[in-house]
Amino acid sequence: MTTLEPAGTRPSLLTDGLVFAEGPRWHAGRLWFSDMHGEAVHTATLDGKTTKVLALPGEKPSGLGFLPDGSVLVVAMKRRALLRFTTDGSSEGASYQVHADLAHLVSDELNDMVVDTTGTAYVGSYNTEPGTGVIVRVALNGSAAIAATGLEFPNGTVITPDGRTLIVAESKGRRLTAFDLDDHGNLAQPRTIATTPDAAPDGIALDAAGAVWAAFPLAHEFRRILPGGEVTDRISTGERMAIACTLGGDDRRTLFLLSAKNWSADALAGARTSVVETLRVPVPGAGLP
Repeated sequence: MTTLEPAGTRPSLLTDGLVFAEGPRWHAGRLWFSDMHGEAVHTATLDGKTTKVLALPGEKPSGLGFLPDGSVLVVAMKRRALLRFTTDGSSEGASYQVHADLAHLVSDELNDMVVDTTGTAYVGSYNTEPGTGVIVRVALNGSAAIAATGLEFPNGTVITPDGRTLIVAESKGRRLTAFDLDDHGNLAQPRTIATTPDAAPDGIALDAAGAVWAAFPLAHEFRRILPGGEVTDRISTGERMAIACTLGGDDRRTLFLLSAKNWSADALAGARTSVVETLRVPVPGAGLP
């Protein structure tokens, strides 16, 4: 196993003062991310300038994505809806509208999301009963349908560069699962591409070699996983939980690492101890997001 953190090259702090950073996306020259328990969406430039672009009091924002017209989608977990807003990411004060209400399709909270180049969103759900997690497909016009069932807490999600495969981290299943993705947005032929029996994966990112970077909250580390399950690299987060990651920057070789002291809002009690860090990696990002 190789390592991306030899002595002297540990991750660098990009921004801090967050309650629970989640859902990172690189878009239009900035990192975009939710502060789930801080009830807001932020952007950050590579020099660390951070802007709250959307305040969401009373909401619980998670996954982010971008529509063809440049507007932003954000998962409102407790409301079980997708919200849409418009901003260039450099100023505060955006307002939102409901893009799709999914409460009639899911009975538990929504979770992470990936949005394809047509503006179709794929949204995962929590599940308290075994095998009841779903992925909901939301079209550009806001119409929605169940695209996949029988999942064990679908979490971070990516789409391969050819647009033909969707990969999701099943946290409770402790595996990465791939689906065929057709021209109509249908998901088919689910198959396990890697198992992680010792820990549950959370947010993920895909690189150009077909490897998946995954956050493992309870293991307090990020891992780079090849198809088949071989772990090539590990990045420790110390006392914080690894929550989510993405690859970005102009060459997509900057790995953004989001971590937090706890995932419980009650345990965090509003403490702003979550951080975003960066690390340069050899293999660039690929696909979406």
